[in-house]
Amino acid sequence: MIHAYVFPGQGSQYPGMGKDHFESNAFARRFFEQANDILGFKISDLMFNGTEEDLKQTNVTQPAIFLHSVIAYKMLDNTTPHMVAGHSLGEFSSLVVNGTLTFEDALQLVSVRASAMQKACEANPSSMAAVLALDEAKAEEICKSIVEDTGEMVVPANYNCPGQLVISGTNAGIDIACERMKAAGAKRALKLPVGGAFHSPLMESAKEELSAAIQKTTFHRPVCPVYQNVVAKAVIDPDQIKQNLIDQLTGPVRWTQSIEAMIKDGATKFTEVGPGKVLQGLISKINKNIEVDSFS
Repeated sequence: MIHAYVFPGQGSQYPGMGKDHFESNAFARRFFEQANDILGFKISDLMFNGTEEDLKQTNVTQPAIFLHSVIAYKMLDNTTPHMVAGHSLGEFSSLVVNGTLTFEDALQLVSVRASAMQKACEANPSSMAAVLALDEAKAEEICKSIVEDTGEMVVPANYNCPGQLVISGTNAGIDIACERMKAAGAKRALKLPVGGAFHSPLMESAKEELSAAIQKTTFHRPVCPVYQNVVAKAVIDPDQIKQNLIDQLTGPVRWTQSIEAMIKDGATKFTEVGPGKVLQGLISKINKNIEVDSFS
């Protein structure tokens, strides 16, 4: 059996996340305490006692999901991944699991990434929208036409599963896109409650900041390939992993294509590790015959 492990991104957080691990496991407690020291604030208090609103702040959400995912993976006994992938932020969790990054280095990069993205969101008021049941090529064509017609930025951001595409762009661009997508036959096109255009050129300033941090960080040769969002194929070279991780901030998450590539390369079982079961649902829609479960 070729066992693939996948890790969720922003949106999987929930109040109380990780508290059960903290209370029942000394090993998990050490990770939480280490994270509090690295981040310079008590992320554990916000995860265990914070409201949904507290956990929506990007500088909290991203380290919280990363921390929960890595701890959950460490709680699995004697697991050796054959291949890994992460959705957006989840790529950092996957790179700890396959040995590319140390926990400490990855958490520091996640902190830089979250802070840089927060600043980019504040500098460029922007948004995202989910488009359901519209042909991807048609959606791509509409995005391109809006840029050409209006000068407003709109791009495909997340290819989540067949029939579910997330777009990213300026507020005006997203409003126009939602109307045009519905007119073109989309079942739904609705704005998401996010404060920025993730995975679009509007994240360029964040990309530059993250790039500087990544270039100073040691990336090790991993024990198994990571299927990275921007290329949707197996990568094992540390320098390529670095560049793909940088490009991810302004490039699309090709999740459908990544899962398809993993299955083509022999994956027979997927386990989602971290808060929620979002990826488990997406994988089942990408290939209903593949075995998939989750561990949180």
